[in-house]
Amino acid sequence: MRVQTAELGVTIDGTPIFTGIDLDLNGGHMVALTGPSGSGKTTLLNCLGLILRPSSGHVTIDGQITNSWNDKRRTNFWAQHAAFIYQDYGIVEDETVTYNTTFKSFTRGSEAEEILRHVGLDARKEARAGVLSGGEKQRLGVARAMYKHADVIYADEPTASLDEDNRNLVTSLLRERADAGVLVIIATHDDRLVQQCDTEYKIR
Repeated sequence: MRVQTAELGVTIDGTPIFTGIDLDLNGGHMVALTGPSGSGKTTLLNCLGLILRPSSGHVTIDGQITNSWNDKRRTNFWAQHAAFIYQDYGIVEDETVTYNTTFKSFTRGSEAEEILRHVGLDARKEARAGVLSGGEKQRLGVARAMYKHADVIYADEPTASLDEDNRNLVTSLLRERADAGVLVIIATHDDRLVQQCDTEYKIR
């Protein structure tokens, strides 16, 4: 999948967050969006994921300008092509880890079990998702992206507040997705994670 921007800008309550951003991001790459707190990393990530509409410029997905996409078309993009890895993003806390991976009730002996084994959550597959640690929730986000065969993954500070073991595991799982042809876009302060990325874009 290819995600591009042209003269992208966002203004909130009369204050420009960023302006004139031109990006060309392609599948098979892990891309870091970096910059100081308040620079607009998460805002840009949300624009690239079609969660937030830009104030100027446009986002293009596989050659199609998305500014005029209606809610149904955006929802189809999220359902069929995109995965989001934010702390607690989209987690149904009272449901099991398996359900949160697949949004299906019955998956025994399925691809989901293999994926949860791969991300180190097989022993937690019947646990309620609300009791997971921060690192486990991030790995659950990766598992969900793997299960839906997402073409693009948007991750906001996926290694923040994680211990070293979980940080290394989440980083390696994201790198693995990129090596498999997925476009992985990450907003991060983590220099070690940035070092594993193919490209870094600094927002000033």
